[in-house]
Amino acid sequence: MPVTVLLVDDEPLVRAGLRAVLEAQPDIEVVGEAADGAAVIPLVRQLRPDVVAMDVRMPLMDGIEATRVVLRTVADPPKILVVTTFENDEYVYEALRAGADGFLLKRARPAEIVHAVRLVAEGESLLFPAAVRQLAAEYGTNEARDAMDRAALTDREAGVLRLMARGLSNAEIAADLVVGVETVKTHVSAVLAKLGARDRTQAVIAAYESGFVAPR
Repeated sequence: MPVTVLLVDDEPLVRAGLRAVLEAQPDIEVVGEAADGAAVIPLVRQLRPDVVAMDVRMPLMDGIEATRVVLRTVADPPKILVVTTFENDEYVYEALRAGADGFLLKRARPAEIVHAVRLVAEGESLLFPAAVRQLAAEYGTNEARDAMDRAALTDREAGVLRLMARGLSNAEIAADLVVGVETVKTHVSAVLAKLGARDRTQAVIAAYESGFVAPR
């Protein structure tokens, strides 16, 4: 089955460009488009896309609020890939905090766009650009540090979280630690549960906000 994608951007040329890139792939299908976040909910319910590629800055409902509404109101929600012009955009960081699963620049090369959609669809977060990692560190709070302390990660779980924060997939983490992929999945699940994180992206944000991982 192909990965199905809903494109959400107020610029028709951006949507047309993303559609052309994605539909050139045999394993990806664009099933719909929207010009504003306000149109996302009915389309998600109707089309059931695997991934929503969503701009963060739109006139009626921005991508941050649209992400929150999708995750709050849709059963078995799609993965959300934030698409934006500027990598140091605080809107991007807020969208990731709201529950978006990954990040993509509009100027990304076609191969990077395709890779991002596939990676998010598989449930593995993208590597945050340096500017977003720095923003996460700047948003750090004592509450985030306390939450990380309460999580009481084991040494192996801590190591897995650090590799997750570098953007490594389960297979790459397994190779780095010389363990099986299923073992890594078990550790990732434990990290998410202890941090109260919905997914890998939320766990990585917690790692940066708490200072557990420093931006580079």
